[in-house]
Amino acid sequence: MRPSAAWERLAVWCEQVRVLIVKELKQLFKDRALFAYTVFIFTLDVMLAAGAASVELQRAPLAVVQGQPSAAGRELVGRFRPPHFELRRHLADAREASALLDRGDVRAAIVLPEQFQDDLALGRRTEVQLLVDTAHANQGFLVASYAARITAEFGAGWAERTLLREGVDPTRLPQLRADIRYAYNASLNETWFNTVSEWLTMLTIAAIVLPAAALVRERERGTIEQLLVAPLAPLQVVLGKVLAMVLVMLAGTAVAVLGVMHAGYGVPLRGSVALFFAVVALFTMACAGVGIVASGFARNSGQMGLIVILVVVPMVMLSGTWNMVESMPGWLQGLTEFSPLRHFIVLAYGILIRGAGLDVLWPALLEMLALGAGLFAIGVLRFRRQFR
Repeated sequence: MRPSAAWERLAVWCEQVRVLIVKELKQLFKDRALFAYTVFIFTLDVMLAAGAASVELQRAPLAVVQGQPSAAGRELVGRFRPPHFELRRHLADAREASALLDRGDVRAAIVLPEQFQDDLALGRRTEVQLLVDTAHANQGFLVASYAARITAEFGAGWAERTLLREGVDPTRLPQLRADIRYAYNASLNETWFNTVSEWLTMLTIAAIVLPAAALVRERERGTIEQLLVAPLAPLQVVLGKVLAMVLVMLAGTAVAVLGVMHAGYGVPLRGSVALFFAVVALFTMACAGVGIVASGFARNSGQMGLIVILVVVPMVMLSGTWNMVESMPGWLQGLTEFSPLRHFIVLAYGILIRGAGLDVLWPALLEMLALGAGLFAIGVLRFRRQFR
């Protein structure tokens, strides 16, 4: 075959794919529900995540049991103030505190001993009981941690005053302090984490759902057979749908990251913009392979939705988007390595927040490329076998 003829055939092949891409984009814009969903996840959903409840302790309702009021007791209780705690009730009996905890009226109750003031004044060891509602484990842990820190600071203050009365200079005693330096997010802005994590989750869902929905829609309408009897290869049909969704994901990411997150909430984009969008495109194609495989087991949109949920939920929950992979059991950590999202998280945070480049991120990029190529190939083969 002459080189010119090969180039002509390649040009015709690419033109056919371009036409299919335009067709898919037009169909997406005409599908009002799917188009509205796509707009929502890259705009309002990210805004909702930015305003979501903080993972820090905020105004936890508190009760205090103090049978004998004292100056020391009032000083300690006064430290449990907003924004972390909110004192709701003063009680005289610990049983009343237990009843409040049972009803969920308070998160915790502080029980001060009768001789609290006297023990501190005489330099004796004393203990304060803290009853914590741990039905919500994370909130309970935060309540206990904050309370322990407050009581420790209160106790250190009394110890220093006692030492001064004894003629000992507390500043001359050995001390150990941690010099903490925050990297990449010095202000500990939770909005950065919330918006990036929500965008990662929604991008994953959309990158799987949209190609799968496009294929199932063709099957429901009976137009898939028309495409296959046309002078088109199955690869062209799949590639047209996938590339159309890649363009949509890139446009949505530009709106979400550059418009909403960066301009609206100050989320940084410290790395290469071109590298970032290239990685997003590769990740979208990897997830599209998952969607194509899922669509092969569905005969209608309802079945497709159930199958996608079955795939997406474990993929997101075990990826490290909202939790730490290192805290999972060893066998689960091994399974996460087979998810493109696991490696995309490293790339996304590395480029957005840390400003890293390919010299640092290339291992994660290679792993995602390998997984993406495998998943896309499986999706195309699965699609081709359906119509043999």
